[in-house]
Amino acid sequence: MRRLVTAGAVLLAMAGLAPAAAAAPDIKAELQKIPGLTITSEDPAPAGYRFFKLTYTQPADHRHPGAGTFQQRFTLLHRDFTAPTVAYTSGYNVSGSPNRSEPTQIVDGNQLSMEYRYFTPSRPEPENWAKQLTIWQAAADEHRAVQAFKAIYPGKWLATGGSKGGMTATYFRRFFPDDVDATIPYVAPNDVIDPVDVYNRFLSRVGNDPACRDALKAIQRDALKRRDELGAIAAADAAQRGLAFSIVGSADKSLEISVIDSYFAFWQYQTQADCATVPKAGAPAAEVYAWYEKVESLNTYSDQDLAPYIPYYYQAAVQLGSPEAYDGYLRDLLRYPGADQPKTFVPSSIRLPRFDYPAMPDIDFWVKSRGSRLLFVYGSNDPWGAEPFELGFGSRDSYRYYVQGGNHGSKIAQLPASEAAAATATIRRWAGLPAASALTARSAPAGFPEFDADLTLAERPPL
Repeated sequence: MRRLVTAGAVLLAMAGLAPAAAAAPDIKAELQKIPGLTITSEDPAPAGYRFFKLTYTQPADHRHPGAGTFQQRFTLLHRDFTAPTVAYTSGYNVSGSPNRSEPTQIVDGNQLSMEYRYFTPSRPEPENWAKQLTIWQAAADEHRAVQAFKAIYPGKWLATGGSKGGMTATYFRRFFPDDVDATIPYVAPNDVIDPVDVYNRFLSRVGNDPACRDALKAIQRDALKRRDELGAIAAADAAQRGLAFSIVGSADKSLEISVIDSYFAFWQYQTQADCATVPKAGAPAAEVYAWYEKVESLNTYSDQDLAPYIPYYYQAAVQLGSPEAYDGYLRDLLRYPGADQPKTFVPSSIRLPRFDYPAMPDIDFWVKSRGSRLLFVYGSNDPWGAEPFELGFGSRDSYRYYVQGGNHGSKIAQLPASEAAAATATIRRWAGLPAASALTARSAPAGFPEFDADLTLAERPPL
């Protein structure tokens, strides 16, 4: 039969005719064939794309598939069945907008974006945090989804994510190394339990201007000395917004932790140029409060602001780890020493199991000994990069780049041109594509908003 078809095509060509091209399948019809997948809506997308909001039935516990299920939210940005596909997660909620992550832009591919389990509404009922909310369970979620979507997209697959999403992409690759062809984690912390707190050492030297570090410390001390004055402004704001502070214990405790965190948060989201905005000690209270609203709101740890991120704090308290508070120079002014740790931000109704000490060293060792086709991107001024993933004796075809002066939003487009070109060529090679010119900050695709840009302080995840 194959020979007859070929011969027929030749005869048609000789007659000046061409066989009719097979019609491409409809993506919506193909999605409806995936068991457990539901299309909740198809929303507008830039020309050449289709954008779907989806839910996918997942086991609440992948080790015991019969112990209930839950609906996990996904989105799909579809371009072409033959294009590479990027599995993206922020490690938190899934965005409802048809954005393209940087790797998706580089390979001009499809993007399957997932919500991390336990971030509402992707939460099993009844809840069993200790068994259901682990890095392996989340990796198994991504594994099932990727395997299901390979029925539609049989080409190359990449995994990516930023911050906690970068960690998630790395863990997914460690547990299911053959699911995707390569992994591109951005600004992903690697908190291997270290006898010396590398975060504090990093924070004591971050940036290239000691005067900036001194100014940040001075405004912290000033704020704690004037906590009643600033607390009154924060209380008025909290009353207007209907905020409560039952999880951390009090508005005053929230204020103190926010002041401690502001030094870290400044370097996480601001730049060296923003050092000029730091108020001087003794500045009017309204000016100081406004600066904290930009950097680390003094009401950051209200119940309402904590609620969306409780699954993160839970994981930080039981598996991921977290930096030690950088507060030695504030100790004489603290009323709640030791409060700045993940368990403070988890409601008492949620039981915290014993910390899983082998979890992060296991990931770290895998990256160094068996990791392949990994490309890490960090910002040199980002405190979350103080303990980065290290490539080791067994790492193969893997790379790590630093944006000089970069913060927690660092990306390949911000690298020097030669490095951006090399990183871009590597990702395209992994995706089975020819090399192309590097992305630049000015080359955002037409019709798409800048990815994850302009988050308000309330929308910024803690990691």
